[in-house]
Amino acid sequence: MPATARSTLSPYLLACLLGLLALVGFWYDLGRPVVLPDAATATHKLQCASYTPFDKDQSPFDQPFTLRPERMDADLALLATRFECIRTYSMTGLEGIPAIARKHGLKLMIGAWVNGNPVDTGKEIKALIKAANENQDVVTAVIVGNETLLRKEVTGKQLARLIGEVKRQVKQPVTYADVWDFWLQYPEVAPAVDFLTIHLLPYWEDNPTGIDAALAHVADVHDKFAKLFAPKDILIGETGWPSEGRQRETALPSRVNEARFIRGVVTMAEQRGWHYNLIEAFDQPWKRASEGAVGGYWGLFDADRQDKGVLQGPVTNVPFWPQWLGAGVVLWLATLVFAGRVDNRRSALLLPLVAAVGAGSLGAWGELVRINARFAEEWVWALLLVGLNLVVLAHGTLALAARGGWRERLFAWLERRADWWLAGAGFAAAVMMLALVFDARYRSFPSAALVLPALVYLLRPVAVRKPEARFVSAVVAVGIPVQLAIEGLQNQQAWGWALVSVLMAGALLRSLKVSR
Repeated sequence: MPATARSTLSPYLLACLLGLLALVGFWYDLGRPVVLPDAATATHKLQCASYTPFDKDQSPFDQPFTLRPERMDADLALLATRFECIRTYSMTGLEGIPAIARKHGLKLMIGAWVNGNPVDTGKEIKALIKAANENQDVVTAVIVGNETLLRKEVTGKQLARLIGEVKRQVKQPVTYADVWDFWLQYPEVAPAVDFLTIHLLPYWEDNPTGIDAALAHVADVHDKFAKLFAPKDILIGETGWPSEGRQRETALPSRVNEARFIRGVVTMAEQRGWHYNLIEAFDQPWKRASEGAVGGYWGLFDADRQDKGVLQGPVTNVPFWPQWLGAGVVLWLATLVFAGRVDNRRSALLLPLVAAVGAGSLGAWGELVRINARFAEEWVWALLLVGLNLVVLAHGTLALAARGGWRERLFAWLERRADWWLAGAGFAAAVMMLALVFDARYRSFPSAALVLPALVYLLRPVAVRKPEARFVSAVVAVGIPVQLAIEGLQNQQAWGWALVSVLMAGALLRSLKVSR
């Protein structure tokens, strides 16, 4: 073996070991199962869960609006194994739900969808009254409107009159459901209802509450309402935590956090004798269009009706982590084979590590896209960034390799166009930074998409078009403190994006000094 080969073999093997361990550790840390106390078992059913009867390919905005009785039957059969009742939000298309609930031994809290259109509202109210009177053995309460005041579609007085109209025509208790502070803003509604239904969603509040303080917040609000509106009962009509999506200040969505919150709420409610309804039974992909990724992932079961581990048993944040790890190892090995041999110690140490960063970041981006992408345009954008990362991975690893033959020709082609790859990454960073500064609420942080280009071109600057690079780097750099101020300094996802943005701005600025 030549002396040069011997001098590079040991550091190369060491770097390979470190790269492999980094990949395994990265995915295991994201996906490792967490054991928590169970909330539901085969012998212990929970009180109630929100149910909307849409398959994963359906939406309430579909035209024509067609629900599937076989889906509702299968759903309620599954929910009957965990819950005593379900809550519905509209009567449209759900006229047959009482019979299905009766079949599976479930009770119902049925709701009428109240909006600003009196004709639509009238139809909902008429169907609500009819269902309540014809199914008194199943329907335990009726809910006149859901977050109608929040949406500002009726006044408090109009809503109170509507509640009174329903109360005169049904025997069940009548309530209205809204975010807790809207009961305080519209005090004329509380006297009209038999009990108050309050929504307690710490993630969505104007001042989001992190998972560590969320249970105490729920308890504080419930106790406040119990005292303020005594002797009327308080139903927590919606409470839950998202399993996926962007972080809001300290409120971090994850499956583990969803399980922590739900199991904690159930334990606290049952110890204190509270009435509660969990949101929601199944993930609703259609909500992502209007609420971002987080809107589609509040379910106790996923959109395929598979258990997410929220109620009992171990729970993992990334259920497909073994598959992502396997794909990452394959890509990492393929990158090493693609790059070929190295001829110095520095390259021997760096090449396996750069390959590991590429494999890990591409997998993380793939998982983020799988969860977040809503429209065709978002899929196209995501795939373009995947292509950019693969090109940068090829460029970066070939720059460290000994090359020769076809590798040298490919590297020369990539090198001549290096300003394109950096410009593309810089443009993407600027676009996403502007989106996070001006329209952040429903956007997730795209850090994984740009960490590889930022690192590669920070370590190995390339000649760029200076006016464009200055402009893009300025947009990215100025956006860093702005988005941190918007998100709050306790938002780890925002700090992750800030770090990637710093690296990207640094890569652009360093490349300004390289002569063309």
